[in-house]
Amino acid sequence: CEFFNAGGSVKDRIGKRMVMDAEKQGRIKPGDTLIEPTSGNTGIGLALAAAIKGYKMIITLPEKMSNEKVYVLKALGAEIIRTPTSAAFDSPESHIGVAMSLNQQLPNSHIFGPSFDFYGNPSNPLAHYDETAEEILTQCDGKIDMIVMTAGTGGTITGIAAKIKQKLPNCEIVGVDPHGSILAEPATLNPEGIHSYQVEGIGYDFIPKVLKRELVDTWVKTHDKESFEMARRLIREEGLLCGGSSGSAVVGALHAAKKLKKGQRCVVLLADSIRNYMSKHLSDDWMLDHGFVDSSQLETESEEKLWWIGRTVQDLKFNAPVTVTSRVSCQTAIDIMAKTGFDQLPVFDGEKVESTNVFILFVCNLLSQSSYNKKVDTYSVCLENDQLVGVVTDGALTAKIFHGRAKKTDPVTKCMYGDFKTVSLETTLGELSKIFNIRHFVLVMAKQSLYEDATTATTKTMVVGILTRIDLLNFVVARDRASSLRQVNHQPLILKVMFEPNKKCQS
Repeated sequence: CEFFNAGGSVKDRIGKRMVMDAEKQGRIKPGDTLIEPTSGNTGIGLALAAAIKGYKMIITLPEKMSNEKVYVLKALGAEIIRTPTSAAFDSPESHIGVAMSLNQQLPNSHIFGPSFDFYGNPSNPLAHYDETAEEILTQCDGKIDMIVMTAGTGGTITGIAAKIKQKLPNCEIVGVDPHGSILAEPATLNPEGIHSYQVEGIGYDFIPKVLKRELVDTWVKTHDKESFEMARRLIREEGLLCGGSSGSAVVGALHAAKKLKKGQRCVVLLADSIRNYMSKHLSDDWMLDHGFVDSSQLETESEEKLWWIGRTVQDLKFNAPVTVTSRVSCQTAIDIMAKTGFDQLPVFDGEKVESTNVFILFVCNLLSQSSYNKKVDTYSVCLENDQLVGVVTDGALTAKIFHGRAKKTDPVTKCMYGDFKTVSLETTLGELSKIFNIRHFVLVMAKQSLYEDATTATTKTMVVGILTRIDLLNFVVARDRASSLRQVNHQPLILKVMFEPNKKCQS
């Protein structure tokens, strides 16, 4: 249970070791700046060491990583720079690319790069070779038949595997890798290739230098849903306050351990704590928002009695969205918001919008205005989902421009959210209310059919509206207000009977 470490994860070990080794080698000195591209836990381990030893710490962190990690890093004095989760590792916009750029700009700064980075730094696996593996051997009295670990940068699994293989050659090393990562071997285990996933701190879209995959005997791939469900079970049933990657490790162990015989011993390493994920997989609302639980699983008896729970999105009143193309500037987006009164504008790919014939005739009765183009002050009807690239909000524009991360002349894509929630007209209001617990708005999607002739039709998914909490609230309050008015209309008769008991009511 590595989550008992001071910083809450196995990465505390390498943070301390890398800083101490760098000092011994004369690479860094107090007052220098350390720059770390990280998924969070390594950054916390390094920030702990930096805080004690007097180094300035800059962390570049993908946006998908939890806010809890950010709060801990800031508390330790680190400066945080968030980067797009979707950026490839070799992109200038990735957490690695931004770290390398900062290293070139800042004097006396040290990124853990080719000769000094945790992707290839020998101090990373050595911390586990010298310490973690020895502790495991001691605690298990040298008897281990299988050890299961998740893999990220590769230092943990490489260091432990190297020592275990020396001491116990027949011990099977099992690596756990999430779907969407390409660390597992053979390559046939990764048929879907690289794509995003929600479990933090494990997997990669490239092979880190430090990862020695030849030390791993077996790889197991895991899905987000089963990993988070297992992490929640470990908390509820075993009292182990662990993170999502620990759920992945146990899921992998259950698969791999089927080959073990009675009396054989399997060790599973739980890498980090739930402390960093209080607002993520520990949250029912977050699990629902990402499709890992069904809304019916979360309904309480009191909720089931609410009159509006079973109603659907199509019962709500909403206007067609005003949308912009990706070539629109931030200033233009601000002007459009002021002109139309919308706080959120879906952003569509400018190239696709121009090259596609926007044909939706079927929803004209629902829509009044839709796509605003910078060049022409006109509106076209609704646009297709596959052209949608993001949503820009007044809050995002404010935050980016106020803090100098965007200029008013920048394209609106500089300030847009790529992560947004969609619902259909059939989504229940009960489910919508839970989404609004963590989302400020949703896009309403509808499927439409285009008939080319009497028998040939093409189905498209279209954006037909935007909903916010106030839309749901207005719907509920309107019914309650009407009910209250009906009660008030009966009140004078009741009062008259109460205060004039000797008079008969006349019909």
